[in-house]
Amino acid sequence: MIIVHHLENSRSQRILWMLEEMGLDYEIKHYKRDPETMLAPPALKAVHPLGKSPVITDDGKVIAETGAIIEYLAEKTGKMAPPTGTDEYLRYRYWLHFGEGSAMSPLLLKLVFDILPTKPMPFFVRPIAKGISKGALKNFVTPQIDAHLDYMEDELDKSTWFVGEEMTGADIMMSFPLEAIASRGGLGKKRKNLKAFLKRIHALPAYKRALEKGGEYTIVSGT
Repeated sequence: MIIVHHLENSRSQRILWMLEEMGLDYEIKHYKRDPETMLAPPALKAVHPLGKSPVITDDGKVIAETGAIIEYLAEKTGKMAPPTGTDEYLRYRYWLHFGEGSAMSPLLLKLVFDILPTKPMPFFVRPIAKGISKGALKNFVTPQIDAHLDYMEDELDKSTWFVGEEMTGADIMMSFPLEAIASRGGLGKKRKNLKAFLKRIHALPAYKRALEKGGEYTIVSGT
């Protein structure tokens, strides 16, 4: 039996969605975040040394990292991925890794530079921190985010889903960065394909079932 060690309001929501799409039997072990730090509880370290989610256990194996779990589930079941050795499979693998690689990197930088000026520091340092953050956001981070979003928008002009006309695990991986930026109003008015993608996945029965089982998932607000 697959056990999903699910941290509330986290990336592991995607694993629940994947399992629901596949129609697999699984159990959920829920973990609450520390109310002050918002970090995962120490109990998760008993499952994986880093104490982070998502992580699953299956037949004595422990698999961590969203992308690795999605690849494992696709290989185990033969579902949610194109046949290996095809051009579609290469495209699937690209977008599978793009979600947490290229797409998330500038979003994490934006989070850091948005938060940096609000942190406690000597008063004479604050103007310097604000200046550095503002410059980094204007000259590098925001242009990178826009370039990545424009690229994704154009790719969805080619097909309904990121790999083709059938949804794959790559679309599940891509959901998180797009939900993250959309929840902050960052998709803009012109990116109709990305907005349609989010609307489409949020209407899926399996997505809704995963939300019911996983609990609060505030990142989808505002999308």
